[in-house]
Amino acid sequence: MKRILITGGAGFIGSHVVRLFVNKYPDYHIINLDKLTYAGNLENLKDVENKSNYTFVKADICDFNTILSLFKKYEIDGVLHLAAESHVDRSIKDPFTFAQTNVMGTLSLLQVAKECWQGNFENKLFYHISTDEVYGALQFDGTLFTEQTKYDPHSPYSASKASSDHFVRAFHDTYGLPVVITNCSNNYGPYQFPEKLIPLFLNNIRQKKPLPVYGKGENVRDWLYVEDHARAIDLIFHRGKIGDTYNIGGFNEWKNIDLIKVIIKVTDKLLGNSEGTSEALITFVTDRAGHDLRYAIDSNKLKNELGWQPSLQFEEGIEKTVRWYLDNQAWIDNVTSGEYERYYEQMYRNR
Repeated sequence: MKRILITGGAGFIGSHVVRLFVNKYPDYHIINLDKLTYAGNLENLKDVENKSNYTFVKADICDFNTILSLFKKYEIDGVLHLAAESHVDRSIKDPFTFAQTNVMGTLSLLQVAKECWQGNFENKLFYHISTDEVYGALQFDGTLFTEQTKYDPHSPYSASKASSDHFVRAFHDTYGLPVVITNCSNNYGPYQFPEKLIPLFLNNIRQKKPLPVYGKGENVRDWLYVEDHARAIDLIFHRGKIGDTYNIGGFNEWKNIDLIKVIIKVTDKLLGNSEGTSEALITFVTDRAGHDLRYAIDSNKLKNELGWQPSLQFEEGIEKTVRWYLDNQAWIDNVTSGEYERYYEQMYRNR
């Protein structure tokens, strides 16, 4: 039985990865470690919480001794490291928290893995999930981020992720730790915390609130459906080359303003509003400090070497996503109210 530690497994991407591994690999023991900050919600995993091959542990990746004891207790074979502070606006306001979690937390996990696996790296893997934001910004010239693109982070968030990437590579080069890194584009889909663009906007449309658009909405992002990302992680975990980096993108570039109009069109249709009704809610606001102009990922290495490609066209994925949020309004209301945080805080205080 493989024993896999998934950090940040109660978060958006992490919960999809946990669900996939728990259901697809009944002979694996999946240990989900999450601190349950505002973005971690065990409601995301109600459908697997009673599975015999699933264990949840509430802990902080920065707590070295707790992580060490977990590695020893469960005899961890592999790590899927997704735990991170991930919102750029929050990083601008509080860079210390991002450095602590994303850099020191990753270093804590690496050091524990090195100590516990030292001398026996066979069938072990430390898989670090990162972001395309470490590469900086692209111009509108058709270029794409590749695995050879030099790092050029511009926000405290991307700087903290770039630093963690460097530590992962350093542990491979210095100690021989078996690692793999992936850098992904913007994810979307069910269970995303509604501070992020797509769930924020469709929820605001539902409540007839303003849709705040940075600058003129001309910034471009590549969008990846979260279940396609989880499939890529599964593939790379099992077949990726040790020491390599793989970029995961959706081949799916959209200007923010065009993306927002698609969200409006789909949400208005599903709510029974006349087409274009919610475009009046668009409100242009002062641009974010250091806002990168364009991200776009070249995923051809992953496609050519491992045979992965996205399963959904963007319009399909957006409609599927909007339907999920509209069908699960209690979930999003619970999240936006913060009620889920109070519930789990009380539950773990009473243990």
